[in-house]
Amino acid sequence: MQDRRFIVETLGLLACLTLALGAAWSTVDSATHSVIVQAENVDDAASQVAAVGGRITHELGIIDAVGARLTEAQRRRLAARPGIRRLFTDRLVEVAGPTPQAQFPGLAGAEALHQEGLTGAGITVAVVDTGSWGAQNLLKTSTGQSRVLGTFNAITGVEDDGLTDGSGHGSHVTSVIANSDVGAAGEFNSIAPDANLVVVKAFDELGQGTYLDVINGLDWILSRRGTHGIKVANLSFSAPPASHYWDDPINQAVMALWQSGIVVVASAGNGGPEPMTVGVPGNVPYVITVGAMSDAVSEDPTDDFLASFSAAGPTAEGFVKPELVAPGGHLIGLIERHDYLPSTYPEYFDGKYFTMSGTSQSAAVVSGVVALMMQREPWQQPDVIKCRLVDTARPALTEEGELAYSVFQQGAGAVNAYDAVYSEAWDCANQGLNVNHDLAGRKHYGGYANRDQDGNYYIEGTEGYLWGGGYLWGNGYLWGNGYLWGTGYLWGTGDLWSDGYLWGTSFPWWNEEPVWSNGLTEAMSTNGWVPQE
Repeated sequence: MQDRRFIVETLGLLACLTLALGAAWSTVDSATHSVIVQAENVDDAASQVAAVGGRITHELGIIDAVGARLTEAQRRRLAARPGIRRLFTDRLVEVAGPTPQAQFPGLAGAEALHQEGLTGAGITVAVVDTGSWGAQNLLKTSTGQSRVLGTFNAITGVEDDGLTDGSGHGSHVTSVIANSDVGAAGEFNSIAPDANLVVVKAFDELGQGTYLDVINGLDWILSRRGTHGIKVANLSFSAPPASHYWDDPINQAVMALWQSGIVVVASAGNGGPEPMTVGVPGNVPYVITVGAMSDAVSEDPTDDFLASFSAAGPTAEGFVKPELVAPGGHLIGLIERHDYLPSTYPEYFDGKYFTMSGTSQSAAVVSGVVALMMQREPWQQPDVIKCRLVDTARPALTEEGELAYSVFQQGAGAVNAYDAVYSEAWDCANQGLNVNHDLAGRKHYGGYANRDQDGNYYIEGTEGYLWGGGYLWGNGYLWGNGYLWGTGYLWGTGDLWSDGYLWGTSFPWWNEEPVWSNGLTEAMSTNGWVPQE
């Protein structure tokens, strides 16, 4: 009998694009600290803070909370007051950084869709990152239409103050999604070249930002989803998990976006290849979490491989993550020459395009694919989009037809844009989960991944599947068109992604319940620089 135990010390929520440049915490003076205060609603949270003499800095309606500056004494008094649901120490988050040129639209299956007229036109993608450069091909679609429908600086709280990006990370991610520039053969250099954009700046030039800034940006997206027709949100950042998925305030905001009908795509993180390295918000079971694969700079599919930096699951609650992988090695993107990244890594900049690797770029590829899917069927709900992406993904196989990488590393396989767009799959993702109950605190969920007493990861209810935690590496594997799994279920049916059980004391994964500490200083960031693969 396998021992159902999860080891808490293996929990790691690593930044997808963590710039290896030092943590540079937010400037917090010695007298007060930045805290997220959650109550019944925003007004109640604000009055509670005022009652202890604290200062309100942010209103976060998306999670019924406020940001506040509090001394330790004020925090203790506030924690003792009735009506306070949760207190969180604000933390830094970071974006991911760069890691030669891949023809990623073709690799992802998007070029054939472009030739059929599917370019993401009419679909708005919100990008939460370091901002964006105002390059012509980012401002305009291929037909010359203005595409940037709105901007928000979540750091300053200023709306529609123009496009800025001191880092370059946000520009690169945005370029992967929606860049109307074309290559020498006339092919587009992005996945959804005619998609509309909403740009939310929540990270500084080093790719770092606080929980408050990120939640402020997500709250703004929720409030403007109707005004700007926002269908997709790209989140190429992460932070180490410090609680169950449902307790994390960024995750709560992300679930609220999903609940509202916005498809959320998150990077898995660049902390791989070890298991349990997927970060926040990629550990949210509802969202589409994306790992990275690369093409060895060739058109031969037999030398494609999983990127060594790509974070792996499962999550602490037992969910299989990532759901799928996408091109994330040596992708090119538009970037301004004076930004931090090209200034720091000039060898990867040709004066116009910058080459980067990371799961941030992989997430951007999938966000573009979602825009193509929704151009064809703009009414589809997030669960259906997730189902079709998983159903049509192509797993990496060995010459013997066996899985080349664990399901916890490659998920269902590599994204297949063409088949995903024309898929009619239904009810194969997030079954057994209820985001309304999750957000209301009535029910929370766990997945079916587990670990035995020998340290092998397995999935409840399946036979013959064990992963010893080792990282399989090779010169390349064929990304196949389908794989019949050992239990007799066709890989694409979504059996690994569909169901969740009700979380309760009858099935404990951890020896201890995780809690938010009073002094969390881990950085949330865009995913940092990784070597090119």
